[in-house]
Amino acid sequence: MSDTFMKEKPVLPLLTSMALPMVISMLVNSLYNIVDSFFVAKISEQAMTALSLVYPVQNFINAAAIGFGVGISALISLYLGAGDKNNADAAATRGLFLSVLHGIIMTIVCIAVMPFFLKMFTSDETVIELGVEYSTIAFMFSVIIMAGLAFEKIFQSVGRMKVTMAALLCGSITNIILDPVLIFGVGFFPEMGIAGAALATGIGQVATLVIYLVVYVTRPIMIKVDKKYISLNKKIDLKLYGIGIPAVLNLALPSLLISFLNAILAAYSQSYVVVLGIYYKLQTFLYLPANGIVQGMRPLIGYNFGAGEHKRVSKIFNITLCMNCIIMALGTAVSLAAAGQLIGLFTDNPQTVDIGRTALRIISAGFIVSAVSVTASGALEGIGKGTQSLIISLFRYILIIIPAAFILCRVTGAQGVWNAFWITEFITAVIAAVVYKKSVSASKSKV
Repeated sequence: MSDTFMKEKPVLPLLTSMALPMVISMLVNSLYNIVDSFFVAKISEQAMTALSLVYPVQNFINAAAIGFGVGISALISLYLGAGDKNNADAAATRGLFLSVLHGIIMTIVCIAVMPFFLKMFTSDETVIELGVEYSTIAFMFSVIIMAGLAFEKIFQSVGRMKVTMAALLCGSITNIILDPVLIFGVGFFPEMGIAGAALATGIGQVATLVIYLVVYVTRPIMIKVDKKYISLNKKIDLKLYGIGIPAVLNLALPSLLISFLNAILAAYSQSYVVVLGIYYKLQTFLYLPANGIVQGMRPLIGYNFGAGEHKRVSKIFNITLCMNCIIMALGTAVSLAAAGQLIGLFTDNPQTVDIGRTALRIISAGFIVSAVSVTASGALEGIGKGTQSLIISLFRYILIIIPAAFILCRVTGAQGVWNAFWITEFITAVIAAVVYKKSVSASKSKV
């Protein structure tokens, strides 16, 4: 299939066809996250606390995989838009090789640091033991995660969104099925507790990678991973890291934020830590589908930017922004109407449910406006402006929310942390709009 359809087909149906498979995938992946936490919560609240504390490091591994994958996808799309197939193949090959290398490093480092990391946030030996047990197994699959996400971005860069949907669905469904089987023991399967949750996640990731490999071999795409490109290529590598490192930091910054907020909230009560962990599970139902739309946008906006189709780039951005605003509006309505019920899915503790109800309603005030930051950041990554995208994320996850949470919690207690979320989203939306407009205008002036 020719890649020119990305600049020839009408924008709305094209973006919908690219984004819908990813939205479906992200929704199922969100369901996996909820189901995983739901079953872990049935073990004990200590197990749920352990999962919440491990989450930042687990998120960092995923961030490294996805972020570098964004670099792979963006570079391939830009080269294809410019008609440079040779360098597109080189970007795919070097990207996959480096992703596997990253996975090996992540496995060793993250397993080694986890006991020390957990002790920074809790003195409960049971929580530490459960956290180490879960993370050791989960992090053993880091290479699989890195390779799977590299293939995901390669397929996305050429518009094969249905393949990535099938692979993600297969992995998520496998995980959902195996969770209760391995956690509680069904039939001849032993009862593994929190270790079963980690193993189920790992097996799901293996299933996803297998789908990519089978499709790549049996139904070849226009991009080829070839050993002749595997040798060091400074030009390609610098571009991959130039886009990938800011994208990794964009995705890793939430881990730093969660760790900081956990430290603040732990001073009040463990219930606040649990609520923050539950919130980040619930918000995946909003931000993963929004990210699905952004993933559909990236190859389109990158290809058209590379081809010099700037009016089409603007149209793609505006339609994506509208779609994300609709998702966030729905999320706000549900959060306001059913906050207590949503928190109650993960804990029977009345105090925790009450804290969570208040937290979710306050935080949801910033959902709709956050669509501006999410869309602008993704669009900048798609056109190869990784540093500008990182600037938006730095304001959103570090420069505004951390000082705001620190100051507000001194005034209103732990509730100040929840208010810091929506305040940050409003300020960052303004910054994101300015950064995106200036970045695109500067690029046009160079043409």
